[in-house]
Amino acid sequence: MSDLTVNDPSAVEEVRVLFERYEQALIDKDIDVLDDTFWNSPHTIRLSRDEHGYGFDEIHAHRVARTPGPGTKERRIRLDILTLGKDFAVVNLIYKVRGQDATGRQSQTWTKFPEDGWKVVSAHVSTFEESS
Repeated sequence: MSDLTVNDPSAVEEVRVLFERYEQALIDKDIDVLDDTFWNSPHTIRLSRDEHGYGFDEIHAHRVARTPGPGTKERRIRLDILTLGKDFAVVNLIYKVRGQDATGRQSQTWTKFPEDGWKVVSAHVSTFEESS
């Protein structure tokens, strides 16, 4: 990777659109969009509060078992998208967890593949309990 231009506007916008598409697909339980967002590889990882998905097939199985609905995100606190060049991005979302005194954290690493376009290659979701 020779071009490491930080936050090229076109790359940021491409990733933002795909991130928002993914977020809506979580609410709608649109398995096709959820699957399309992630790299179809045994190397893809998605770690969450109550599941560990190692490889695309495990991630897909968790998606199929998940119930549809608004999920755990009550409201967004902060969304950051960092792109390096036109083929690599990291997205971090901080959000208020629905019905809890907790903050949710979501990170995604995106890579743009020549044949498949932007795909999430690694993702992590966790919560941070607020201390009094």
